[in-house]
Amino acid sequence: MKIVQKKICLLGDFSVGKTSLIRRYVEERFDESYLSTIGVHMSRKRLERVDHFLDFFIWDLIGGEDFSTLGSNYLLGAAGALIACDLTRPETVPKLVYYAEQIRAVNETAALIFIGNKVDLTNARAVTDQNLRDAVSALANSFLLTSAKTGENVNEAFSQLADAIED
Repeated sequence: MKIVQKKICLLGDFSVGKTSLIRRYVEERFDESYLSTIGVHMSRKRLERVDHFLDFFIWDLIGGEDFSTLGSNYLLGAAGALIACDLTRPETVPKLVYYAEQIRAVNETAALIFIGNKVDLTNARAVTDQNLRDAVSALANSFLLTSAKTGENVNEAFSQLADAIED
């Protein structure tokens, strides 16, 4: 079967759970310890599609202030991105648009999937669905609520990205 390779990025501010989302997706596990990504970390996951394999080369990029000086170079060649915010930290929501603008500056047709992560932390949740809808309305019609800890909607987010890239 044919193999199609695509570079994708996981974007969002520091500590929104980017590395944990990738670890859940690629390794099917969750680690409570927090290790900040320095620069970029790459992972690979093969998806079996109807008539071919899709190899995702997943770039886990540094978030926050350091992204503005390093990140845009790492976006070159990306077919799409998952852009995440932390549902317990409202200040991460406006950054969804910032990261979308950064990737669209290097690839205006990049597929984007927006996610609100840490949905499992119901008592600490400070971001509503309406907050997310308002933030991404100019860029997308929907978003997903995910949990790297429980796995909720993590595979779905990557699957939607794969479908969007291949459409």
